[in-house]
Parts: sequence; C-alpha cells; structure tokens
Amino acid sequence: MIPRFAPDSDTTAWAEALLGSGAVIIEALASTSSINAFNADLQPEYERVGAKFQNDFNGYLTRRVGGVAEHSESFQTLFAHPDVLSMAEAVLGPYCEVIQVGSTTAIEILPGENAQVLHADDSIYPTQYFPFEMQVSALWALDDFTEENGATRVIPGSHRKGSHPGDADRDSVPAEMLKGSVVLYLGSTLHGGGANRSDKPRRALVNTYTLGWLRQEENQYLTLPADAVAAQPDAVRRLLGFQAHGPHLGVWPEDPDGLWFDS
Repeated sequence: MIPRFAPDSDTTAWAEALLGSGAVIIEALASTSSINAFNADLQPEYERVGAKFQNDFNGYLTRRVGGVAEHSESFQTLFAHPDVLSMAEAVLGPYCEVIQVGSTTAIEILPGENAQVLHADDSIYPTQYFPFEMQVSALWALDDFTEENGATRVIPGSHRKGSHPGDADRDSVPAEMLKGSVVLYLGSTLHGGGANRSDKPRRALVNTYTLGWLRQEENQYLTLPADAVAAQPDAVRRLLGFQAHGPHLGVWPEDPDGLWFDS
C-alpha cells in the first residue's frame, strides 16, 4: 500500500513516509482550475508531437510532450509547488547546495495501451557509485487515476531492494487518486504506467527533481526557447537550471547571483 496524506497534514510525516516506503500520495494538492487550464494548454501539443515519442518503452498508444515549461502558464503552479519542493529538498538537500529539474513530461495514456515495464528513473545515472538518492519524481494526476484507466503502478519498498526483483509485477500497486493529487516517488523506486482498460485517456504530468550538480536528463538550456525561460518567475528559472551550483559550478555572465566574476 502507498501511504497517503491529506494536503493540510504534517509534511514531516510525508518525508518520513517517502523515504520509508519509496512513494507517497498527497491528495487534492492542486486546484481543479489549475489542472483544467494545464490540460487545455497541453492538448494541442499531444496532437502535434505526442506520437513522436512512441516506442517499445513508452508504448504505442501513449502520447508525450517534453519541455513543458514553454507550453502552459499553469505549469509553474505544479512544477514549483512549495509542498513538492519541500519533499524534494528533504530527500536531496543533504547532498547538494541547490536542486534542479531533471525532466518535465506530460503523458496521455490512450485506451487500449498496455502496462509499461516497471523501472527506476534513476537508472540513467551510475547509481552504483552513490549511496544516496539522486532524484525525486512528482507525478500529478491530471485526470482521476483508477486501476482501470492505467493508474501508475508502484512497488512500495522497492528502493531498498536494489536490482529489479523477479516478482515485480505481482507486487506493484496502482496509485489510485483523484485529479489534482500527486504521487511522489524516489528515483530508485520501481514504477510504471498501468494498462488503460477504460474508454477514455488518462493524463499526467511528471516532473523529476535532481541534485544540482548532476547532468539534467532533459537539457533545458537547449530545449526551451530564450523567451520561454525569460517569461518564468525567478524561482522557476532557477529550478530549470539557470543558476550555479555553489560559487563555481555552472556560472555564466548573466548569473542571477553575480558569481561570474568571482568564480
């Protein structure tokens, strides 16, 4: 079972549960209006580029959109939600000076899609060299998540087991939750999109947060147009990677903290 909490509960308990179980659900954390606005903004992008991401891993009845920051003003509400950031900081903060985004992906699982292979998101990094978590993901329910429509499946406790266990499919549980809720999981937690056996699409937004000194999975500097970056609030630009990690790593002439000439 995935631990779940009300949005007005103690966030310290959320962090303890996230580190203990590898995943937590926070119910009704975002407003329906913000979710509806985001969905409306992203629908044309699903139609335009969503099918280009189809492959054996992502599925052939799933549409995806990356570089989400440029496609919706509502994105920043979810991406920089203070409660989500506090969870990312609780996990990653002891091992870096600032956190940053790893990737931003909107996902629409269409009716008839099969279940995705269960996987750990941090497998993109050489995790065998690091005895700590390198990533936290926040997957927002943009529709009600049910087992029937392909709610993301998670294996609680799998972050403690190391390699992919042979009985993974048997042990996974659906992250069933209402629209506007979010499931947070560690980079080492096994999970995957469920099979959509309903007659409607199931949409989600997943933002990953990583240690500020790591290479980003999705290169925001080249993915996002300059005007899209400039339109973001300072806190969002920093999360997108437009700040240095400490006084020396990643500085540039327009560094927001004026570190260029001190590096």
